[in-house]
Amino acid sequence: MRVIEIMGGHGPAEALTPAERPEPTPGPGQVRIHVQAAGVNRPDIVQREGRYPPPPDASDLLGLEIAGEIDAIGDGVTRWAVGDRVCALLGGGGYAEYAVVDARHALPIPENLDFIQAAALPETAFTVFANVFEGGGLKAGETLLIHGATSGIGVMAIQMAKAAGARVIATSRGAAKAEAARALGADISLDATTGDLLEAVKAEGGADVVLDMVGAAYAELNLNALKPGGRWVVIATLTGALAQIDLMRVMLKRVILTGSTLRSRPADEKARLAAAVEQTVWPWVASGQVRAKVEAIFPLEQAAAAHQRLEAGEHIGNIVLTL
Repeated sequence: MRVIEIMGGHGPAEALTPAERPEPTPGPGQVRIHVQAAGVNRPDIVQREGRYPPPPDASDLLGLEIAGEIDAIGDGVTRWAVGDRVCALLGGGGYAEYAVVDARHALPIPENLDFIQAAALPETAFTVFANVFEGGGLKAGETLLIHGATSGIGVMAIQMAKAAGARVIATSRGAAKAEAARALGADISLDATTGDLLEAVKAEGGADVVLDMVGAAYAELNLNALKPGGRWVVIATLTGALAQIDLMRVMLKRVILTGSTLRSRPADEKARLAAAVEQTVWPWVASGQVRAKVEAIFPLEQAAAAHQRLEAGEHIGNIVLTL
């Protein structure tokens, strides 16, 4: 089968090289998916650079989300049949013509979505649900502050928060991205390159939940922007992981600081999360309230160009590889 390997084990985008490998065989409880499209995400870049090794039981190939058709089924799988259209969350192995996945980590593709749209859903939908709704406890009527609002995660968070009846304050870099976030449904969309972000957020009443992909540079802003009893959820640290914060203010405001990663969670926990996403988020997807915004599409063999596009930081939404 066709795959993309990292020449030398790690390196720049140019290290991504087309190669051939044997087709995998599904084991007990697994299905094999004939991949039609695969999402490209920032963790793929970090792994390619050698800073995010795959879990011990995962493929060394990049790719955390795919969409395609099931073409083989392992022992003990009862939900799926050959030919079913599914998208799935992977620990790795998505940049390939075939991928094997725990059958519990696959979800049916709604009829109104094609493979390209579906491939951009699992990583973002699972991440937002686990962090904003479970970790952050976002409720209808509350305000969610999203940094990096035009990333794939940000786009999904805007739509899911609005579908749940929450208010959204979005921050992004540049007027064009701020306008894009507004068009996606953000109630307030702020250009992080102009003005005082903290004062602008406070003028809107502050936030009940912060979804933070920036890290250290925004730590002070986040603590000050949160309402009493607010929840600060960290899912990435693009400006650094070490920050100094005033713990007395954390105590006085009763702030909850939390965060998580998705890839390293046990298989049973991912299965639980998949079931929760299917119950809560999939109806929003089926109704059209929530959609992945696919900004760029590249053939598998051009994975290097896809990574360069993502690294440039000018994209709005998701980048997808097709096979």
